[in-house]
Amino acid sequence: MSTTEFTHRYLPAPDGQKTQRTLLLLHGTGGDENDLIDLGRAIDPDAAILSPRGRVLENGAPRFFRRLAEGVFDEADVIARAHELAGFIKSAVTEYEIDPVHLVAVGYSNGANIAAAMMLLGVADLPRAILLRAMVPLAKVDLKPALKTTVLMAEGQFDPIANPDNGRQLAEMLRATGATVDLIFQPAGHELTGNDVMAARRWLAS
Repeated sequence: MSTTEFTHRYLPAPDGQKTQRTLLLLHGTGGDENDLIDLGRAIDPDAAILSPRGRVLENGAPRFFRRLAEGVFDEADVIARAHELAGFIKSAVTEYEIDPVHLVAVGYSNGANIAAAMMLLGVADLPRAILLRAMVPLAKVDLKPALKTTVLMAEGQFDPIANPDNGRQLAEMLRATGATVDLIFQPAGHELTGNDVMAARRWLAS
């Protein structure tokens, strides 16, 4: 898939900064390619940024895959869209000369779910991922072995959408692929907080 298939932004590392890291920003429902730029800069101000917009519309709100109801996903579409996004990432790595070894996915809600789907399906090489308020995207999936993937999951203790048990289940599914998963719970709901930014910064630096 060509990078032209996704509306997206690519921002090189700030002038004068020498970094190999690129943050792949994956927005939540209703967001777009601009939505997580500030979050990305807060997590790593020196990184380059690749930020695509989801191609599915739900009542005009961009998403990365369809859902049938709140918390009920169209799993066939999840699989198709995961392959589609993985193809975009592969093309972007070539076009923008991104070092794939230092690519870090940062996904929130729907964006975290599509990142998890790509890892569970083994369709994209994501060496590191920060999943914020993620849910299990695929109930029935043949798990694919991960290649030294490390993941930070930050869930909300009081999240009415991505409840803690669902987050624990996703963490175990990712671990079953061979991924190393750090699962933390924030004293928050589905919204992001400053604690999420601090946790992500510490984790990237470790």
